[in-house]
Amino acid sequence: MRTYSVVDSPLGPLTLAARDGALSGLYLTRHKRRPDLAELGSYTTQGFDEAARQLEEYFAGDRRTFDLPLAPAGNAFAQRVWQQLQLIPYGQTRSYGELAEEFGGRGFAQAVGAANGRNPLCIVVPCHRVIGADGRLVGYAGGLDRKEFLLRLENPAWPPNDTLF
Repeated sequence: MRTYSVVDSPLGPLTLAARDGALSGLYLTRHKRRPDLAELGSYTTQGFDEAARQLEEYFAGDRRTFDLPLAPAGNAFAQRVWQQLQLIPYGQTRSYGELAEEFGGRGFAQAVGAANGRNPLCIVVPCHRVIGADGRLVGYAGGLDRKEFLLRLENPAWPPNDTLF
């Protein structure tokens, strides 16, 4: 059974989707690949309490990892990339090339980037922690301003070499 709900956050409303009780989607309002609500199933206020609680703790700075049943839909490669994203420690970043090394070399950076861009569980599967090789913010389905917000939430000193000229 597919259901969805909406919770408030510092980034605006978040749409949470579930399939058979497992979180299958978390979308920002301006999310580039946000499905139509009809594709997410029936609206409900039931069954999302734990996800909402953990997100609230995350935004308050009290949670660094999520402990929720997840069911993101994607091919085998994308699933592997999403698993790797969850290994990036809170407050840290990796480049697409660094992630690609886990899949056979930096030549896989574009494929890793494409899978990262299709991540249906933003925030919970921390695709915001992936940046360009030069340290700049690139590619975030919810907007670069939101990516920067999340990185600064996790590490107020981000970016590490922030200098004013």
